[in-house]
Amino acid sequence: MSNINPIALYVHWPFCKAKCPYCDFNSHVREGVDQDRWKGTLLSELRHVAALTGPRLVTSVFFGGGTPSLMDAGTVAAILEEAGRLWGLDAQCEITLEANPTSVEAGKFRDFRAAGINRVSIGVQSLRDADLKALGRQHSVAEAKEAVALAAQTFERYSFDLIYARPDQTPGQWEVELQEAMEMMGDHLSVYQLTIEPNTQFFTLYQSKRLQVPNEEDSASFYEITQNMLGEAGMPAYEVSNHARPGQESRHNLTYWRYGEYAGIGPGAHGRIQTSAGLVATRTHRAPEEWLNRVDRDGHGYHPFEVIDERARFEERLMMGLRLSEGVALEGLNPAWLNQPKIAMLKAEGLLMPSDARLIPTHAGRLVLTSLNGALLA
Repeated sequence: MSNINPIALYVHWPFCKAKCPYCDFNSHVREGVDQDRWKGTLLSELRHVAALTGPRLVTSVFFGGGTPSLMDAGTVAAILEEAGRLWGLDAQCEITLEANPTSVEAGKFRDFRAAGINRVSIGVQSLRDADLKALGRQHSVAEAKEAVALAAQTFERYSFDLIYARPDQTPGQWEVELQEAMEMMGDHLSVYQLTIEPNTQFFTLYQSKRLQVPNEEDSASFYEITQNMLGEAGMPAYEVSNHARPGQESRHNLTYWRYGEYAGIGPGAHGRIQTSAGLVATRTHRAPEEWLNRVDRDGHGYHPFEVIDERARFEERLMMGLRLSEGVALEGLNPAWLNQPKIAMLKAEGLLMPSDARLIPTHAGRLVLTSLNGALLA
C-alpha cells in the first residue's frame, strides 16, 4: 500500500439534452458545445488543483453532471491520463461515468470503456413510460432495459437509479416496479424518493396545487418496501438511498460519506482538499460560460477557498457519517460537541444502535436523520 494520501476526483459536465422538471442540479441545455475547448479547460483546472494538493493517489474518479455521457470519450481519456500523470491512479481505481439510457449515449459505452471507464451509473428513474414522460426523461423503458443490458456486457460494474413516490404512484405499484428492476440489477442500485426542490418546474407546479405527490405516510411505505425487498435480495442499504451487495458499494461516494479528501473540477463542482492553509472547501463558478472564461483567464474557475474550522469539520463529518449503515466513529469526534445525555435517550428510543464505538442510526433513525443529527449536537 502507498503511503501517499488518497484523494478522489469529481469531474462535472454541466450539459443535458433537456432539463428535467424535478432537477435542481447544475445542468444546462445548449445547442452546441465546443468539446475541444471544454477538454482544454477541464485539464487546466485539473492541473491547478493538483499543484495545490501536492502528491496524492487517486482512488476513484466520478464523471457527473448534467449528462457526462454526452462528453467525447476522448475528453474522458485525456482527463484520466492527466490525473494519472499528476497524481497517480490507484491500481484498483474506481472510474464511474453517469449516463442516460438513450440509444445514442448507450452506443458510446464501448468508447467510454476503452477510455478507461470501469463503472457506469445509468439514470433510468422509472420503468413506466408514462412516468418517464412526466419526469421529462428523453428515453423509453425499452431503451432503459437495453442500456442496462449493454452496460452489464461492457463494464466491470454497473448501477442504475430509480425514483419512487412519484405523482399518483401507489406503494403497491412501486412494489411491482421494484421487482421488475431487481430482475435487471447487478450488484448496486440507487433508489431515491422524489423531493420537490425550489427553483424547479415541479416546485412551481406543486406550489400552485397542479402537482400532487404521495403523503408522508405513503412515502414511509415506499421506503419500507424498498428496504425490505432489497434487503431480502442481499442488497442492503449501505447509505440512505444506496443499496449494494457487500463489497460492491460506490467507493467514490463512500469517500464523501466517510469525510475523505476529494477534488472537484468543472462548473459548480465542490471539493474538500488539504492545502498549506489546512482543510479547505472548494467550489467553482456554476455558470458554464462564466467558468470557461475564468479558466481561460486564470487557469481555474474557483471561488476563493474557505478554510473549514474544527467545529465545521466535526458537524460535516457527523452529518455525512450518519447517512451510512456503518454510522460514524466516535473516535475523532470531539465529545464536548456531542449532546451526551441525548445519545443515551436516542438509544433508549430505538433511534440509535447500542454501540459504544460508533453512532449508528437504526432503521427508524434513518427516517428522521435531519432531526437525529440536530439532536446530537451540543
